[in-house]
Amino acid sequence: MRENSENLEEAVSIRAADKVFNPDSDNEVQALLGIDLDIKEGDFISLIGPSGCGKSTLLRLIADLLVPTAGEVKVFGKTANQARLDQDYGMVFQHSGLFDWRDVSANIELPLELKGWSKADRQARSREMLELVRLEEFKDHYPRQLSGGMQQRVSIARALSFEPRLLLMDEPFGALDEMTREHMQVELLRIWRETGTTVAFVTHSIPEAAFLSSKVVVLSPRPGRIHSEITVDLGDRTDQTREDPKFFQATTEVREALRAVEAG
Repeated sequence: MRENSENLEEAVSIRAADKVFNPDSDNEVQALLGIDLDIKEGDFISLIGPSGCGKSTLLRLIADLLVPTAGEVKVFGKTANQARLDQDYGMVFQHSGLFDWRDVSANIELPLELKGWSKADRQARSREMLELVRLEEFKDHYPRQLSGGMQQRVSIARALSFEPRLLLMDEPFGALDEMTREHMQVELLRIWRETGTTVAFVTHSIPEAAFLSSKVVVLSPRPGRIHSEITVDLGDRTDQTREDPKFFQATTEVREALRAVEAG
């Protein structure tokens, strides 16, 4: 994995961020409290914690899909709103969100079409992205003709098509079977290395967080606070990494942190 450096730019900087849903009502929910988080450019960060701790809410604050009740969220030195307007990030959800009536190439080209790219440029970029996710032969297929893992690869290709500096991923492999999930993890790391994109990744899986990340951020039960940040150094990860004692050590460290937050 990549080495952190003091010279690297902050991709995301969050200071004293709170998020309250339905404030001043009987249904008020304090989802996040006092979040301070820095993500360096080029990092792969996983967010993990008990169900309902606010992992996805935190990701949506970065994406400007939600606005913090208090505090500040900066993305590449800008407000989250400006970063969204400047299309500094791409986003991938648990379900691929592909349009059934558009073939694979047309799905990948959609953000470029909305940005006003010419047809020739869109097609050229789509070919590049299909090569990146290794789905060149499926360019004319429709989503219903693809497996779940292939659909997610198309979704990743679409999210990266306009070269965002940040990729936000909300449990993108949660609906996949275990073997497909492990394969997609290796593929995602390959894509991350090749593109240099910063990644913030939400997961419920301890092994997935340890395998993918340069740092694992552990959140407490609601209201979500950052309990700990665990640096993971496993080098370049392959399927064989899962049998490395260092991998078991990393998963154990994450698991013990989660046990600690659940014990209060």
